[in-house]
Amino acid sequence: MTTGPLHGLRVFDLTRILAGPSCTQMLGDMGADVIKIERPGTGDDTRRFAPPFISDENGNDTEESAYFCSTNRNKRSVTLDLTRPKGQEIARQLIAKSDILAENFKTGGLAKYGLGYDDLKDEFPGLIYCSITGFGHTGPYAPRPGYDVLIQGMGGFMSVTGDPEGDPQKAGIPISDLMAGMYAAVAINAALRHREVTGEGQFIDIGMLDTTAAMLSIMGANYLATGKNPPRLGNAHPNIVPYQSFPTADGDIILAVGNDGQFERFCKFADVEHLLEDERFSTNGARVRNRAELVPILRELIASKPSKHWLDGLEAVNVSCGPINTLEQVFNDPQVKAREMRLKMDHPVAGNRPIDLIGSPLHMSATPPTYRLAPPMLGQHTDEILRELLGTGDDDLATLRAEGII
Repeated sequence: MTTGPLHGLRVFDLTRILAGPSCTQMLGDMGADVIKIERPGTGDDTRRFAPPFISDENGNDTEESAYFCSTNRNKRSVTLDLTRPKGQEIARQLIAKSDILAENFKTGGLAKYGLGYDDLKDEFPGLIYCSITGFGHTGPYAPRPGYDVLIQGMGGFMSVTGDPEGDPQKAGIPISDLMAGMYAAVAINAALRHREVTGEGQFIDIGMLDTTAAMLSIMGANYLATGKNPPRLGNAHPNIVPYQSFPTADGDIILAVGNDGQFERFCKFADVEHLLEDERFSTNGARVRNRAELVPILRELIASKPSKHWLDGLEAVNVSCGPINTLEQVFNDPQVKAREMRLKMDHPVAGNRPIDLIGSPLHMSATPPTYRLAPPMLGQHTDEILRELLGTGDDDLATLRAEGII
């Protein structure tokens, strides 16, 4: 039985924090054997990004952070000191057994350990080497470190996010990190296909500023088409009206009228058919140009009745609308449950009882994602992997541990 489309491939994972680990978790979900290399004694910084921690069987905090667990399932943890020549030697031996190397050190950070792409490409010509940095490996900003909120600001995301009268806003999630990881996973899979055809590995250079600029999508295209910086619109859409949140008599809803047919059905349901006869609102283009006149009318109208009136009634006439859910509501939503987005995995620190994680959104009929390994404890698999891949014996393991190499 297959265990995913990447079953049989191995990832030498030198990533930490979020962008890189989110990428390698995706590869692990798709069946790759991901060997996560961590510093002895400390490991990935996100192990200490807490609280919250996951709880043990008695409900007490453990030393495993929820942050770390969010992006490190389906990985085996090896502690290895890359600053030491023996650690670098072991790293190269493990790379020889790997198909992919993923890392998110600063530009040039691994070269000082003899583990940069130029150090490895001739010895391992089939290696796919994916580097994720803040600004990429070329250009004047290449040496700079990159952090999600910094990249959201520099990449234009914050300039188009937030209330028009308020401050620029970052996203409520680390979107620049996550999208860099997503683009990296796509590039790695494309490189695997290239290697399948040609036998050649390659270097993948993913810059978070690049991926955030690419993510500007329609807002970026609107700027390039007009030469004008688009304004912040809060929850509104730059090219569709009405397409935003509205307060109701007892809460808030999202109304997403995607075309003129939906607007007609909305007006009929809401008993405001006279708006259809107003040339300011009769087409989407007109509504975009006259949003300042239309939106206050709709806000007053929608605020006059409770959310259930609008949600049930508009769904019945096929007008897109929905609630604004809390995370509690999201993970208890019957659709989210049906799609198995709330995942339970047994974890050693919880007494091998289940902890809750977020599932993969990839639904594939022949090779679906698999959940084989809970997020690892620091160095949990060091001995296992060195024995399995390098044939290291007990005496050598004891020596390496005594010397602080592992």
